[in-house]
Amino acid sequence: MSSAWEPAAYSLAKLNDRPVRGLLHMPTAFAAVEIDLDEMIDLDEFPIHLLANPARAELVAEAQRQMRKVGCFLIPNFVRSEAISSMQTEATALHDQTNFITDSNNPYFSADDPSLPADHPVRRFQTRRSGFLCSDLLWQSSPLRKLYDSDVLLHFIWECLGTDRPVYRWADPFGRNPYGVMEPGHVLPWHFDGNEFTVSILAQKAEAGGVFEYVPNIRQPDKNNYDQIQHILDGGRDGVRSLDLQPGDLQLFAGRFSMHRVTPIEGSTTRYIGLPTYVHDPYRMNRPFHSEAVYGRSTNHHIERAKVVVDGLVD
Repeated sequence: MSSAWEPAAYSLAKLNDRPVRGLLHMPTAFAAVEIDLDEMIDLDEFPIHLLANPARAELVAEAQRQMRKVGCFLIPNFVRSEAISSMQTEATALHDQTNFITDSNNPYFSADDPSLPADHPVRRFQTRRSGFLCSDLLWQSSPLRKLYDSDVLLHFIWECLGTDRPVYRWADPFGRNPYGVMEPGHVLPWHFDGNEFTVSILAQKAEAGGVFEYVPNIRQPDKNNYDQIQHILDGGRDGVRSLDLQPGDLQLFAGRFSMHRVTPIEGSTTRYIGLPTYVHDPYRMNRPFHSEAVYGRSTNHHIERAKVVVDGLVD
């Protein structure tokens, strides 16, 4: 690997010499019936609920800087180990309902186009072996569901992304907050996401392999940049960055514009990763072919909402 890199792993230790949850004079995003985030996130270490806290402001500023620079930001040990254990228990218990797929897909999860040259990225199909535990399967008590349903976390993510446009939970019933599941021998080849942003929380790490690699901002909303994408598909490493996530890490990622993959899983341990997903358009879902290719099914809502054109990208 010619370029091994990890985004700024941010620590608030220098700003956390004192407890902050007791500072009641500060504005708070908590409502009386809000989900108890402190069960899942150490709010002394990461005071994401205290809007005027300087540690929170510093964290948001660094996140915005990294998202602008490379489209990715990492907060190590963001989710408590107890919540991670609960996520492991949930994913393991639901494992048999995973939609496993061994398929051949291009980076866009779209159909072949024989009118294009044989080496064009749209015609470059790679073997994919992976699975998803769809969002509609999660337990009511799921920490992953609670985190995703939290307005506090939603607002924090929005600020970290550094976008002026509002961010919403995704309408897609299967892909809004699933678990990605990869067993030994599985691989997730180079691809783009159908949504703008993904937030990942690693629940269980593979013994070896399972490294997240990506090329930041390799395309733009009005430019597909096929030549650069073809270079990466041919084995080029220009601009490729690597991130070896650990259980409990929170990763923010702009996956619609940055091509990415997960390297083959090695050893005997299944890799589980929670994927809370946020979008600018609350009406959107995956296009039907994308939903069927990734989650194994689609609905009439996918078909209807696919009629609305959102940008000029292939997908």
